[in-house]
Amino acid sequence: MIKEILHNSRLDEGLSSLLSVAAEYAEIYLLAKNRLKGCDGMGELTTITEEFRDAVDKVIKYCKEKDYPSGDSLYDIDCAAKELSVTVKE
Repeated sequence: MIKEILHNSRLDEGLSSLLSVAAEYAEIYLLAKNRLKGCDGMGELTTITEEFRDAVDKVIKYCKEKDYPSGDSLYDIDCAAKELSVTVKE
């Protein structure tokens, strides 16, 4: 999913901006998740998870509006975070 979106973001400034925001949320999500292991029901982690999910959903919605391939709209939040985190560091 992320590789297809990344390819299109190189040519689309709007998508690039949304992807950058999603990548920032991915970093925050992964840090919080690792720090708060065993606290999945805690409010802070739940809020961060929802904010990250919203950022990814905006990227997917934008891709659909522009007819870009965006993969499956049903995604695993942890996999998406890891892919975005690795992609941004490259």
